[in-house]
Amino acid sequence: MCRGQVYLNRYADDFVCAFENEHDAKRYYKALKQRLNKYNLEVAEDKTRLIAFSPLRKRGKTRFDYLSFEFSWGLTRKIGRRLRRPIIKRRTSRKKFRASRRTFKDWLTDNTRLPKKILFAKLNRKLRGYYQYYGIRGNSKSLGNFAYYVTLLLFKWINRHSQRKSYNWMGFRELVKHFGIAKPRIYHAF
Repeated sequence: MCRGQVYLNRYADDFVCAFENEHDAKRYYKALKQRLNKYNLEVAEDKTRLIAFSPLRKRGKTRFDYLSFEFSWGLTRKIGRRLRRPIIKRRTSRKKFRASRRTFKDWLTDNTRLPKKILFAKLNRKLRGYYQYYGIRGNSKSLGNFAYYVTLLLFKWINRHSQRKSYNWMGFRELVKHFGIAKPRIYHAF
């Protein structure tokens, strides 16, 4: 019954509906509330909203979070004579980025006393899992920032073993070279 095109993306109990026509979106939102009420369910008002998300609007002004990613409009890179065109950009949600940093900090405070071989093996497993989820095209800056933060944090907590510093930066680089820290990588290029 919509006049324009409609797109639905669903993952478990989360979904995003995109409508070409604003009138269709408002009508759908009203019908969705009525349908859920019929089954004694309700829309989570804090997570649900109608936004104008169009490349014609000011870029950077409209953004939304979905599945731990922040979606916004940007422009493609200009290569040669090709013109820049609008594209949807994705990056790690700011809220999830801060939460991941806090989680890694807590994990490192609890685990830096492990033998180095075990510590680095566990750390690399955690980092690879993080990179595999957030490693999408366009998110390399957030991945790099996260890897940098984890490296600084690791340096800090390894040096808290005694009253004296256990490692200076040169010694820490040698330790990292020996055991290795997983590097950020883009796993999903679509």
